[in-house]
Amino acid sequence: MKAFSVCARLLLVAATAAIQCPSAPGQTGRGPDNAPRRPASTLNRASPPAKAPDEEGFIRRWLVLEPIGTTGLTDSAVRAAVRKAYFTDQFTVIPHDGDKVSIEGADLTWHAVDSTLYNVNLYHFAYALGKPTSNVLFWAVALLDCPSELRDVRLAIGSNAASVWWVNGKEVIGIYGDRQTVIDDGVSRRLVLKKGPNILRCAIVNGGGATDFCARFLDADEAPVKSFTVNLGGAGK
Repeated sequence: MKAFSVCARLLLVAATAAIQCPSAPGQTGRGPDNAPRRPASTLNRASPPAKAPDEEGFIRRWLVLEPIGTTGLTDSAVRAAVRKAYFTDQFTVIPHDGDKVSIEGADLTWHAVDSTLYNVNLYHFAYALGKPTSNVLFWAVALLDCPSELRDVRLAIGSNAASVWWVNGKEVIGIYGDRQTVIDDGVSRRLVLKKGPNILRCAIVNGGGATDFCARFLDADEAPVKSFTVNLGGAGK
């Protein structure tokens, strides 16, 4: 499998775990002292045109929902958390930048983001908005446009901590427990990306500290798939 060297992986994990002074795309929040937070250091607000994966195939453009409170990283706790009905059409919705959902009396916003790194740093995302970073669940969605059918591809992911992933409404992989993000930590069975739009959806559950995720598709020869684009169904409107 084409993957980073052990040394590079260690450097990437260390960079992910480092807690910087982040803030948020699009808008900023306030800390406990009511001081404004700066924009997230690793995230920018996504805008047209559609964005291709990077040279290693990592998807850097996502719609991310502000965090929802939850607890537990075991298989059963995570599966219970992601199966809970938080908002209407949570397994089918294609959100737009700025869309809101109401959960337990609070309005949470979807944010279209482009990551400057191979991974999406959810700690930076939440911290910048003045949102909780521990004991939380993040939903993220990417709309992939494929110019032709792609057969025998596999979704390869990593997350800190647990995560569950769906492609076109079908659950394809989940990883559990208190873990660091490692490239290609979990790899799905072979699947098909159809010609036209495909929906990649994930739920990331964090216990405490740093939290992030990464995702790419690998072809039958285990090379990164880079022939699609990501438009998120209206990011940057």
